[in-house]
Amino acid sequence: MTQTTPPSNAMTLKLLLPTNVLLEESVTKVIAEAQNGSFCLLPRHIDFVAALVPGILTFTHADGKEQYVAVDIGTLIKHGSEVLVSVFNAVRGDDLNHLHALVKEHFIKLDEEQRIARSALARLEAGVMRHFIQLEKQRYG
Repeated sequence: MTQTTPPSNAMTLKLLLPTNVLLEESVTKVIAEAQNGSFCLLPRHIDFVAALVPGILTFTHADGKEQYVAVDIGTLIKHGSEVLVSVFNAVRGDDLNHLHALVKEHFIKLDEEQRIARSALARLEAGVMRHFIQLEKQRYG
């Protein structure tokens, strides 16, 4: 992926997940939410760092079209014309209704994965306890 330098009235928004880059696009505005509220970044704003809270990150392309990404906790760094956002989870949608459906689907999937993981952990713990009981019986009769 080659990086292009955005025009002076644009920024490069790069959204990073733990395993991949979700998006890298030229944008004219970014709106995000930190612990103390929402904020807006424009190309000529000063460099900036913020701890993000779960919410909606909105960005605008040069043609005025807004796009949305639901983000988990993370960090946003604006340095010059580059805006880097690093989060644990993110889901991108074309409009807010579509995004709502995607987020709901994503969290249902996460809940199921967590339920499976908890079940596997419980089986593992039970197996370890059975093994200790067997060792105890062998040792003390």
